[in-house]
Amino acid sequence: KLNFAVFPESQGGPLMHIIAAKAVCFKEAMSAEYKEYQAQVLKNAQAMAKTFMERGINIVSGGTDDHLFLVDLIGKEYTGKDADAALGRANITVNKNSVPNDPRSPFVTSGLRIGSPAITSRGFKEEQAIQLTGWICDVLDGLESGDSAAAEAEVQAKVIALCEQFPVYK
Repeated sequence: KLNFAVFPESQGGPLMHIIAAKAVCFKEAMSAEYKEYQAQVLKNAQAMAKTFMERGINIVSGGTDDHLFLVDLIGKEYTGKDADAALGRANITVNKNSVPNDPRSPFVTSGLRIGSPAITSRGFKEEQAIQLTGWICDVLDGLESGDSAAAEAEVQAKVIALCEQFPVYK
């Protein structure tokens, strides 16, 4: 049974470099530092989802229990594709994503998928996650009003300043 569980179920061949990589990954995942990181990822995602809801933007499922969540833009004048592009211009990376009962095509969408691992890896805590979410909402408000360029420029400057405080490499 053990042999069958390994091959062909979880491993197609004796890829020693993959076996070694998994061993390192599993060892790191058992560390206290990784557990703290994962707990912070969850706290950041939950803080972001809560902030969206406080600003009147719906979250699919009403919140999140993991590292990501879907922002529901059904009923908005703008699409997930529009929001993705506007946020990209403000130096915020998200993904357009379909939501349940989405009336738009998967190439346009009525939603955004947002995750917190990247910001957590930079060192963001809930305070910065809430701040960032407020800026995302500001850009979305700009889209709603039909003039997001000013919001995008203002948020971009704030994002750059915040990221300088939390560099990827030290």
